[in-house]
Amino acid sequence: MEQPPDFPNLSSEEIAKPRLRDLFRQAMRRRNYSRRTEKSYWFWIRWFIFHNGTRHPVELGAAEVEHFLSWLATERNVAAATQNQALAALLFLYKQVLGQEMPWFKSMVRSKRPVRKPVVLTPGEAQRLLAQLHGMKWLMASLLYGAGLRQIECLMLRVKDVDFAYRQITVRDGKGGKDRVTMLPEQLVQPLQEHLGRCARCISATLRPGTARSRCRTRWRASIPAPDTNGRGSSCFLRRGSRRIRSPA
Repeated sequence: MEQPPDFPNLSSEEIAKPRLRDLFRQAMRRRNYSRRTEKSYWFWIRWFIFHNGTRHPVELGAAEVEHFLSWLATERNVAAATQNQALAALLFLYKQVLGQEMPWFKSMVRSKRPVRKPVVLTPGEAQRLLAQLHGMKWLMASLLYGAGLRQIECLMLRVKDVDFAYRQITVRDGKGGKDRVTMLPEQLVQPLQEHLGRCARCISATLRPGTARSRCRTRWRASIPAPDTNGRGSSCFLRRGSRRIRSPA
């Protein structure tokens, strides 16, 4: 049996035991952590292990964890958020994977948070900024400012999520995977309706008659039947024209 690449100094008895990576992955998946969080946590766990001479975390304790976190702040000059992420990763490892409670690190050297004042545009500055934009860019920036949308939320906004009768917008799968309802400014109702009308005409011009598929040369797409559509599931901010897919030679 080949030795794991992460820990090359393990004996044959230790190789037969469940790998730490597998135990860590199972603990993360059971608690529905995201894959990005799992990747970040494992990065700090590996760094902690190699910092202590590739010793297994069972052989280490609170003193080594505190020394590692202080080393990140003093020698590596990491930001406070980076140190907190490393702390969260190691606490998860010892508590959820190894079943060991860690004491609070009172003497740990903390990274200093930079003191920054929040920069917020005044209403006059926001109006002057929007006056420099035109067309769809003005409409998107106005939604960001007036409806409180994030950039990705504005780009992923769909026609069915805009309610002109109640003057509200439903944000799907926002921050934290949650949905929320925000207001639709009265000044943006008519410009948004005109924009959606242009998008509907653009979609109708690119669809094949009686179907909900764009014209493309791919044969397998043309062979699959598709019903007609009302366009409510389409995005509010589309590129002009349809994107053609080249068929293989």
